[in-house]
Amino acid sequence: MPNISLDAADIRILRELQDAGRMTNQQLAEKVGMAASPCWRRVRQLEQLGVIAGYRAVLDRKKAGLGILAFIRVKIDSHNETEARQFEVEIEKLAAVIACYAVAGGADFLLQVVARDLDEYSAFAMSVIRCLPRIKEMETTFVLREIKPLGALPLGS
Repeated sequence: MPNISLDAADIRILRELQDAGRMTNQQLAEKVGMAASPCWRRVRQLEQLGVIAGYRAVLDRKKAGLGILAFIRVKIDSHNETEARQFEVEIEKLAAVIACYAVAGGADFLLQVVARDLDEYSAFAMSVIRCLPRIKEMETTFVLREIKPLGALPLGS
């Protein structure tokens, strides 16, 4: 996928939408110093190009009852493309896995997982993740404190 060239106005729009995606087009246009119609057209174009992939609410994980945040390093015992894709398909079905990355280094995948408490995490890890086909090894790292959770992307000026 080729890089899309973003100009200064696009970047201003994207920065504002990352901070407050529910603002009206009029509010957005005022914040970025544009008229409403051209601002609306640019937002639609950014959506059509896939730069804006969607909109969602940012939830407080703990207030939503998910006290455990963990990362699971997973090694699979086969590295052929079909079996790796099969693992990915199975992971995509698991709601507790909020993110999954194919990684280089000591593991094949890095999973980000949430659970209500340690008991729920333990049951999930032992009866779901460990039972997936082709799991060779898994290692959990528990988050003790979130210093800088996932936020806005750092866009150039």
